[in-house]
Amino acid sequence: MVISVPRLVIAAPSSGSGKTTVATGLMAAFASRGLAVSPHKVGPDYIDPGYHALATGRVGRNLDAYLCGAELVAPLFGHGARGCDVAVVEGVMGLYDGAAGEGELASTAHVAKLLRAPVVLVVDASSQARSVAALVHGFASWDPEVRVAGVILNKVGSVRHEGMLREALDESGVPVLGVLRRAPQVDTPSRHLGLVPVAERASEAVSAVAAMASQVREGCDLDALLALARSAPALSAAAWDVAEVVGSSPPPPLPVPELGGSAPEPPVARRARPQTPDGLELPRGGLKRVAVAGGPAFTFSYAEHAELLSAAGAEVVTFDPLRDEQLPEGVCGLVIGGGFPEVYAPELSANEPLRKAVAALAERGAPVAAECAGLLYLSRELDGQPMCGVIDAKARMDERLTLGYRDAVAVSDSVLAVAGTRMRGHEFHRTVVEPGAGAAPAWGVRTPRKRVEGFVQQGVHASYLHTHWASEPGVARRFVERCLTS
Repeated sequence: MVISVPRLVIAAPSSGSGKTTVATGLMAAFASRGLAVSPHKVGPDYIDPGYHALATGRVGRNLDAYLCGAELVAPLFGHGARGCDVAVVEGVMGLYDGAAGEGELASTAHVAKLLRAPVVLVVDASSQARSVAALVHGFASWDPEVRVAGVILNKVGSVRHEGMLREALDESGVPVLGVLRRAPQVDTPSRHLGLVPVAERASEAVSAVAAMASQVREGCDLDALLALARSAPALSAAAWDVAEVVGSSPPPPLPVPELGGSAPEPPVARRARPQTPDGLELPRGGLKRVAVAGGPAFTFSYAEHAELLSAAGAEVVTFDPLRDEQLPEGVCGLVIGGGFPEVYAPELSANEPLRKAVAALAERGAPVAAECAGLLYLSRELDGQPMCGVIDAKARMDERLTLGYRDAVAVSDSVLAVAGTRMRGHEFHRTVVEPGAGAAPAWGVRTPRKRVEGFVQQGVHASYLHTHWASEPGVARRFVERCLTS
């Protein structure tokens, strides 16, 4: 099997160089030509893929060689890029920056090599002239296996400045494929964990993506970039098959969530549905209905999680804890991913009917999987605001940023894994949870120091650790199986 989708990796010497602007603008510019564009992001970041989805009309997907393993990068790429005309992969941090202490692992360069994809280097040229040539030469020659095939100069001040930069790069052997002027209108607002997600600024995000696309169309050679993407050789790999890894029928296509809210719920059947032994209603056809939190407060989720749940026999429905006062009808399992509940703590707290519904579902023993934001929402309180009270813990904002990859092992049997299951994950938060009593820990974390983390009680698995279930498909299968006996 081979994967032959044309592809480009958009990288940079460092964070803040303009990768997101260029990658998102390029995706939108290609899409405006009628091309089916597959959007990807190197690393664990959830926010950039939201802008990618807006630019392309397709779900943004992550490629993380640490979370999923290097062997899954090409298959997951092929899965996401099926049927597309071109793929654009936005890098992470600087081109050669990977997992701390792990060499090139999970770096943009590592993923580019795994995809055999040409790299376009985005350089912030605002404070450079002839030195840009030395910088580009260094990045292009550092690793002979990384093909730095073009440069896009960002934040160029004037025609004269552009001329100096081009003259310096003439002898580098790396062609200039675009020049972007300073344009504050394409900037996206940030806060304590990075960019503000698309779901929280719907109309502004649309305008920002349109401005990025316009800037890229005007400043870049789209024909040359597309030709470069088409020069990528075929990959000797088979696309990831969700039905094969889970062992059931394929899921329906995954829709792009609507801006500013959750995806529409499927129509409710009029006739009675089958039930579990304790009376929890199941959807027609025997599928187990699993609710996934969405909306502005819970925007962090990998697309493959819903696909794995569907392939394992679940009907996945979304709900918005800021808006919906009840869980979707017939729910027998609940997934609450990451996001920004700290920004919406008063509104989440004010939705008391839903908080009680979540607590009641957990009390009945239904499987509940919560990551980071979900952990905060299940706690007794967040910054003094009452939450669901499923877990005996208090959560609060903290000045210290907790960030990094984690190597973990399940230390308690749970609805996600048996004790001893090893997974890799990442943490990304500025909150602290002060635990009470009554729950077993979820994970033993070995990096950066040994500790236990998270909560397991009844059917609840709640943790700060974000994991990618494609690395361990049995997680989804086990979770859905537990829905049968909830």
